Amino acid sequence: MSERRERLLDAWLWACGLDVAVRKAGNVSAQSAGHGMAASAFLDSARAAAPAIAGRNAVGESIEAAVRATRDAAGCNTNLGIVLLCVPLARAWQASGADSPDRLLATLAPGLAALDLADAEAAYRAIAVASPGGLGQAPAEDVADAPSVDLRAAMTLAAGRDSVARQYRDGFADILGFGIGEFLAAGACEATLGDAVQRLHTAFLARWPDSHIVRKLGGGVAQTVTAEAAGWLARFRDDPAVGRGRDYGDWDNSLKQRGINPGTSADMTVATLFAAALMWPRCVALGVDQSWHGFCISSPRTGSHPASTRPDPLGAKSG
Repeated sequence: MSERRERLLDAWLWACGLDVAVRKAGNVSAQSAGHGMAASAFLDSARAAAPAIAGRNAVGESIEAAVRATRDAAGCNTNLGIVLLCVPLARAWQASGADSPDRLLATLAPGLAALDLADAEAAYRAIAVASPGGLGQAPAEDVADAPSVDLRAAMTLAAGRDSVARQYRDGFADILGFGIGEFLAAGACEATLGDAVQRLHTAFLARWPDSHIVRKLGGGVAQTVTAEAAGWLARFRDDPAVGRGRDYGDWDNSLKQRGINPGTSADMTVATLFAAALMWPRCVALGVDQSWHGFCISSPRTGSHPASTRPDPLGAKSG
């Protein structure tokens, strides 16, 4: 196995493992099932999709392969948004070995510009297989129809109503700019990795209404949750460990009891973790209870972590 393929697999499995190892308000986790799903389905999906993520096929083809593998493994849609975000990041990093957000952004730009109609056709088939809830109908290039434009153009048409689509239009600036910035800021506050993931998810949820909530429950509900998240983000900035307390668990349970799933914010969080692990490979040696303080900033920008320190990426536990 090549070093780059190994690093892609490590980064993917680490990011997807943290997605459920860390309790994130409203989302499925090892501590709190919800929305008719359990954490095991997400872990099965991550393993099944890994070969497509770490392969070298075209973006659309890889998205379709990952989603079909997920459907076979889990029988439901657990990771469509994550796959749509992480495949372009993976291909850009494969092309450059980028070790900074600026370099990864620069490599993404030509990759997104090169997306074609075949990429769109494959991605549309993937969306049909995943069958995400609440999509409704679009006035142009609806996913229920065959696309007539390239994948980036199709995503641009949806960018105003979907944060995942906006990344294709805007070159993933929300992930490699805002997301990475929030993740590193959490490290500057002597947070554990688990604390940093909770703060990152809360920051995305507080920044704009979650697309998945809007589609399922409407803009009013989404705005209410965004306001709640803004209050929690202020608390995280005062106390990095606030997410370990009973109040945060009560908020998580309250969202689930109201049928609210901030799924897009979770997708953005996982994609940010994936990008961080690609740029700073020592990340994947960390467990959720280990200090995140200054880790990325002080870590070597290139090279892989020692094999002896690499944990099972999908076996992490969170407190």
